[in-house]
Amino acid sequence: MFEAASSPGQNRRPLPPAQQPADGVPGPRTPTSAREPRPKADRPGKQRDSFFDNAKYLAIVLVAMGHSWEPLKGDSRILEGVYTVVYAFHMPAFIIISGFFSRSFDMRPDRLKRLITGVAVPYVLFETAYPLFKNAVTGSHEEISLLDPWYLTWFLVALFVWRLTTPVWKLVRWPLPVALGVAMLATVSPSIGDDLDLQRVLQFLPYFVLGLCMRPEHFHLVRRRWVRVVSVPVFATALAVGWWAVPRMNTAWFYHRDSAQELGAPWWCGPVMTLAMMGCSLVLTACFFAWVPRRRMWFTALGAGTLYGYLLHGFLVKFADYRGWFEHPWLHRPLGEILVTLLAGAVVTVLCTAPVRRVFRFAMEPRMEWAFRQDAAVLARERQRPRETAGV
Repeated sequence: MFEAASSPGQNRRPLPPAQQPADGVPGPRTPTSAREPRPKADRPGKQRDSFFDNAKYLAIVLVAMGHSWEPLKGDSRILEGVYTVVYAFHMPAFIIISGFFSRSFDMRPDRLKRLITGVAVPYVLFETAYPLFKNAVTGSHEEISLLDPWYLTWFLVALFVWRLTTPVWKLVRWPLPVALGVAMLATVSPSIGDDLDLQRVLQFLPYFVLGLCMRPEHFHLVRRRWVRVVSVPVFATALAVGWWAVPRMNTAWFYHRDSAQELGAPWWCGPVMTLAMMGCSLVLTACFFAWVPRRRMWFTALGAGTLYGYLLHGFLVKFADYRGWFEHPWLHRPLGEILVTLLAGAVVTVLCTAPVRRVFRFAMEPRMEWAFRQDAAVLARERQRPRETAGV
């Protein structure tokens, strides 16, 4: 959910897939045939598309709001219906974008370093920090386990696995059907267990693979005016169905963390629900993308800091939960629920800002040059550069 801003040209043609920069990975160099100097904002590999930054920011706001609703939704059928609809598409949307920006990932050393420092190291740090935080606030004795993702950290495990297997999915002839088959098999395999939250890793896998298979023009299809118009009744219908389904459906299906048997359903419900929920999720995700602004907005730059907002807002939600703040009766009324929703959106917005990112960059994006072997060719180029500058 979320990675490491932004100056798109609204009317500028999108970069072809081979040149689109991966999220957090430097883009390719300008071809040597293009010798004319360009402004910085026009250089491929340097620009960011406002649409994707806007989508990531709006998705992370929905994530934070959804987490703030969890302690309140039991007393409001309307809120639980909205919660169900949001959970049907907010993580799929985020995962599809993550897959789209992982298309250029390969086993090149610099990209592997980025995967380690930007995903694996934050996982270790936050998987350690969350239990220690709970122990400090509640006086409990929560154990630290790197094999059992705690609260939000499952996404880092999933992203690490998904991105590491990207070359495999680019090699397979029919990657999406294969990934969907893996997800369906996972839903009938309770023996997978809780290690590294592999159920979620496997059940959300098709959305990541779908993002790998997508091209920029696919996102243009859902940004047409008629799609935006149609999305209004679609969302209205989804909210009505969500309200109707509250007493009739187990919300845990949307978490994708359990097999069908663990949810008390026959085994064959797992594959059926996988297909049905993916269909619903993709429809709602397309409607969500249809309403994401294409131009630069006041929140566009925040899209580069969504991983910060994702991992940090969990401490605040858990702190409020540990202190019993969600138990106040007035918060379980409509005005209280609206206030909690607005506060969640405001807090995660602040956590995505540049000052917060500077403070926590040591944990989210550590450089860690000391931990890796230096490439001899890179060191040679760096040594040669001062000599060329001096005219040697």
